[in-house]
Amino acid sequence: MGMATAGDTARFSTDVYAHRLREAAAGAAAAGLAGLIITPGYDLRYLVGSRAQTFERLTALVLPADGSAPTVVVPRLELAALRESAVPELGVTVRDWVDGEDPYALVAAAIGGPGTRSPATAVTDSMPALHLLPLADVLGTVPVLATDVLRRLRMIKDPAEVDALRKAGAAIDRVHARVPEFLVPGRTEADVAADIAEAIVAEGHSEVAFIIVGSGPNGADPHHECSDRTLAAGDIVVVDIGGPYAPGYNSDSTRTYSLGEPDAEVARRYAVLQRAQADAVAAVRPGVSAESVDAAARDVLAAAGLAEAFVHRTGHGIGLSVHEEPYIVAGNDIMLEPGMAFSVEPGIYFAGQWGARIEDIVIVTEDGAESVNNRPHDLVVVPV
Repeated sequence: MGMATAGDTARFSTDVYAHRLREAAAGAAAAGLAGLIITPGYDLRYLVGSRAQTFERLTALVLPADGSAPTVVVPRLELAALRESAVPELGVTVRDWVDGEDPYALVAAAIGGPGTRSPATAVTDSMPALHLLPLADVLGTVPVLATDVLRRLRMIKDPAEVDALRKAGAAIDRVHARVPEFLVPGRTEADVAADIAEAIVAEGHSEVAFIIVGSGPNGADPHHECSDRTLAAGDIVVVDIGGPYAPGYNSDSTRTYSLGEPDAEVARRYAVLQRAQADAVAAVRPGVSAESVDAAARDVLAAAGLAEAFVHRTGHGIGLSVHEEPYIVAGNDIMLEPGMAFSVEPGIYFAGQWGARIEDIVIVTEDGAESVNNRPHDLVVVPV
């Protein structure tokens, strides 16, 4: 579906958000809730396209479960921010307030009145205690989390979201295509990261979410960012990069580079990692569990004696947030469904020596998986 606007304020067309609001209200009703109260964060952005932020003044979307019109309670001085969201086109009631008024009473009235509804009310899990506690006081009960209602909606990407993830994946692929030109012995990891940051924005991302440039022994730390370490011939370099692409859906891809030809043992171990990543992607299809995809990668590494070198889960969901459900990890028996999107990123790490990781974002299709990242998975040899 088309975007309503461009640039940092880009969002989906109004019918996308209208559908999400209906589904969220129906989910709240099915859960026996009075409704949902959503303060700024990824849930609010998902439901109405708002990038509002949380401050000491309450902004909240009130979504009754009975199907009546939603209400946004918003400080009058923040009204302008709503123009960038889908709220003006959705038939949502806007109830602004000024300092001295009680916004929590306004929220309670929009959900059915303080103390007048027996069903529980659910709030987004990002609501700060600054607002949760006075809201609970006026409602007369502590709200429950809306996570169970919204989890499935956000996990199953609709066609507009899938298209956004494809575009984000293609953009970060273009950045990885440029990385070899930045990996020059004598430069620091920080120098390389600065060039990558410029490339991420140049390729269409609105900003940089994260950059990992882990060279030599730093590559053995999965969450290393970058440092003043100087690159040298013979280094293995892990480059894990991503950011939001209009309308805010994230890219996330890792490739591993070798400055010069790797030695035989590095090449052997990397080849095992490459098979593990490929097997895990091949295991993705509807009706299999998230943990079985994790096992597909882990089993290949274990058979080669590299089980202890793989120290993290195989993947995480992605969308408006870089890390969201479903998580591809042992113990997660959720069954994959078409529209789920997540990373497949096994890695191997050898403390004090080097590390390697290969990461693609995949989307579950009707009969398998589609990768939005299509750069080669080989260890990329950079001539030195």
